[in-house]
Amino acid sequence: MTSSHHSRPIPAALERRMPDVRELASLVRFAKPSTDRVGRRLEKATSVWELREIAKRRTPKAPFDYVDGAAEAEISLRRSRLSYRNVEFVPHVLHDVSDADTSTEIFGRRVAMPLGIAPTGFTRMMHSEGEYAGSAAAADADIPFCLSTMGTASIEDVATHAPDGDNWFQLYLWNDREASAALVERAWQAGFRTLVVTVDTAIAGARLRDTRNGFSIPPQLTARTVLDAAAHPHWWFDFLTHEPLSFASLSRSSGTVADLVNRMFDPSLDHDDIAWLAQLWPGRLVVKGVQSVPDAARIAEGGVDGIILSNHGGRQLDRAPIPLHLLPEVRAELGDAFSIGIDKGIMDGADVVAAVALGADYALVGRAYMYGLMAGGQRGVTRMLDLMHTSMRRTMRLVGVNAIDDLTPEHVNLMTPQPARGHWV
Repeated sequence: MTSSHHSRPIPAALERRMPDVRELASLVRFAKPSTDRVGRRLEKATSVWELREIAKRRTPKAPFDYVDGAAEAEISLRRSRLSYRNVEFVPHVLHDVSDADTSTEIFGRRVAMPLGIAPTGFTRMMHSEGEYAGSAAAADADIPFCLSTMGTASIEDVATHAPDGDNWFQLYLWNDREASAALVERAWQAGFRTLVVTVDTAIAGARLRDTRNGFSIPPQLTARTVLDAAAHPHWWFDFLTHEPLSFASLSRSSGTVADLVNRMFDPSLDHDDIAWLAQLWPGRLVVKGVQSVPDAARIAEGGVDGIILSNHGGRQLDRAPIPLHLLPEVRAELGDAFSIGIDKGIMDGADVVAAVALGADYALVGRAYMYGLMAGGQRGVTRMLDLMHTSMRRTMRLVGVNAIDDLTPEHVNLMTPQPARGHWV
C-alpha cells in the first residue's frame, strides 16, 4: 500500500507560529508572596509521609526518634505498616458515588469520620502547643481526642481549651490505686465521658532509639543535645520559653521513659482491676491493647463498652500480633454490635477505609498526629486530618461506596505480605 500522507493538508493546530503574548500571560501563575512560612510548608505536604519529613527536619533527633521509633528491632512497626501496604481494594463499579459521606457514630455520637487522635505521652516536647493543638484540631474536625495519663497538659486545661470536643481520657493503672481513682474522678468532673484503660504496659518495652539518644524528661543538656540545638534553634527557643515540661496529670517527675513506667505502673493488673474500674467509672469504658481473640472475648464479657486492638505502636513487645490481621477474627467473635477500635500503622485515609471494611468502628492515629504536630503545631495537625479526610473520601468513591456503613469485607483483600519498598518507618 502506498502512503499518501504527503498529500494531506496540514491542520492549523500543527502549523508553527509565534506565540501570542496574551496567551502566554494566561499560562503564567506566579504564587503570591507570603510571609507565612508555616502555611507554605504545610500546604506543600501532599501526604502524612511528607509531614513526617518536615517533622524530621524541624525536630531534634531524640524527641523525633521517640515518636518515630519502636521496641527492639522495630519488627512490629514494620509489619503493621506493611499490613496496610498489602491491602488490595475490590472496587464495586456502577454505583452512584456522587458524594461520599465519611460521617459515622462512635459510642452514639455522630462524628465527621471514623478517626480519632490516640493518646500520646510527652507531647509538648515534640511541639510547645502539644495537647492543646491536638484537642483543638480534633474538636474543629469533629472527631474524638484522647488525652494520655502521660500527657503534658492537664485534664482540666484540655477540657477548658476544647470544651466542645469529644474528649476521652486514657488511664495507666498505677501501683497506687487511690491515686488512680482520684485521676479518674478528675476526668469525670472535667467532662470526659470515655475512659480508655491501657493494658499492654506491664513493664516498659526496650525502646533502643531512646536508650541510644539518652532520651529523658525533661531533656538533658549534654554535649550531644547542645550540638543538635544548633541545627534546631526554633525548637529549642520554643522549648526554653514555655512552661517546663512535666506530666500534667501526675506530680512532677523526671527520668527515662522506662524508669517512669517501671516505677509507677502496676504489673499485676488483671481482669478484677477492669471490673473495679467498670464500677468506679460512670461513663463508657474501653480497653486498649487487646492482641488476641480469647482476650477480646473475655474482656467483652466483663461489661466494658469497647476494645481497641493495638500493639502499642510496636513500642512494647516486638513481633507482637498485627491489629489489622487480627481484626476480622475479633469482629467475627464479638459480633456486629460490640465497639472495636484499632490503631497502629495508619498513615493514610485509605488505611482507615480498609480497617473499617474489615470490621473496625473507628481508627486512632498517634504517629501521624505527632508528625503533623511537629511539622506545624495545631495547623500541622489540622493539615494531617485534612489529608486523611480527603484520602478517605476519594478511596470510598473509587471503591464504590457512598457511606461508611456501606463498607464490608467484600471491598478488601488482605494480600500475602510482599517485601516492602519505600517507607518502612
